Amino acid sequence: MAEKLGIMVCGHGSRNQNAAREFAVIAEGLRARNPDMPVEYGYLEFCNPVISAGLDSLREQGVTRVLAVPGMLFAAGHAKNDIPSVLNTYQAQNPGMVINYGRELGIDLKMIRAAGDRIQAAVDEANATMGVVDKHDTLLMVVGRGSSDPDANSNATKVMRMLWEGMGFGWGETCYSGVTFPLVEPGLTHAAKLGYKRIIVFPYFLFTGVLVKRIYSYTDEVAARHPEIQFVKASYLNDHPLVLDAFQDRVKEILDGAAVMNCQMCKYREQVLGFEADIGQPQESHHHHVEGIGGGLENCPCKGDCDASCRNEEFCKTHGLPFTPLHSHAEPASLEPVFDYGASTTLGGKYGHLLNASPDAELDAVMNAPSSGKVHAHEHGPNCGCGHDHSHDHRHDHGHDHSHQHGHDHSHDHGHSHTHAPYPHADHPLGPKSMKKS
Repeated sequence: MAEKLGIMVCGHGSRNQNAAREFAVIAEGLRARNPDMPVEYGYLEFCNPVISAGLDSLREQGVTRVLAVPGMLFAAGHAKNDIPSVLNTYQAQNPGMVINYGRELGIDLKMIRAAGDRIQAAVDEANATMGVVDKHDTLLMVVGRGSSDPDANSNATKVMRMLWEGMGFGWGETCYSGVTFPLVEPGLTHAAKLGYKRIIVFPYFLFTGVLVKRIYSYTDEVAARHPEIQFVKASYLNDHPLVLDAFQDRVKEILDGAAVMNCQMCKYREQVLGFEADIGQPQESHHHHVEGIGGGLENCPCKGDCDASCRNEEFCKTHGLPFTPLHSHAEPASLEPVFDYGASTTLGGKYGHLLNASPDAELDAVMNAPSSGKVHAHEHGPNCGCGHDHSHDHRHDHGHDHSHQHGHDHSHDHGHSHTHAPYPHADHPLGPKSMKKS
């Protein structure tokens, strides 16, 4: 039987329905660029369709080989763990389908040019409406998503430097919307002390959503404290043609066999300073409980541009909306490991005796582990060189209270725990702690 190709765009998902609609535009753009291939999309959490539903649609259309592209700017936990885990599970349960996984958008000159266009548009509008400010009197603040992966966080800083140097602003800074530091409010508060007449806040995000709205809200808050400074809010990337071109490049890389992640800086493979406990962590998705539960209602009074407050029972009663609890027990079926190795030394895997061995010894043992012999496996581990465990024993212990208090009476014991190393700087005063208002 002849091979039939299809494209799957894998997104994170958002409670904001407008963000979901914007993500769908990516699939539409790839359909226009690949008229001979079916193109579907799906999300890890909150939104529908979920990734497995998109894969079902491709399978029903006769697709035998899927070119799966992560809809992610940088390779952090979602691109390295969550999406591959979902794809691994699906492929093992559907042996007639081969799934080839591409790489994230990453540091890409097309993406830099698209970002430059968004920033320049904001500069032009500000010059026209608020008066011209010299670029040398302007500070550029690039806001990244924020991750527990230092490589992804450093990529946001690299994007900022390329935009700063390329566009010639007087200064450049980076802050983040969550997880790491500095967060938006302390980052902008610091920037306001540097003496620049204008601060451009550019969310380096693909789509709108709760986080982008939070970034703009904190910008307004800091701006109110500094009326002497022009604060300019630039648009996020959205469906810029160069962004769509970059997605198309990722599809072509899969076909050319050139879809290679940067594993040299991967915290799951190498001893990244401060993240040593992450070496050999299991590759699995952390989104089972919120898979496909949906975000804000499409008929919400805010027209989808919200953080899903319309899923609150009292809110729904007040506005005459149907109430659906924001909770799901969606979970992939049980699945044996594709490869016969349990690489983690810290979690007592089969190579636990290497706990005190050199990192190279552990890595060699993992990379030389024998295949289970199963065919049609989505072999993301050895093929990409990440060197971390791809088993699915679903153990997650985040090092903090992970109880689920949803205000409704049923058990949340799913028969598995969740264990991975906590973010080592979660208590940084300019990071998550700074969100806790006194």
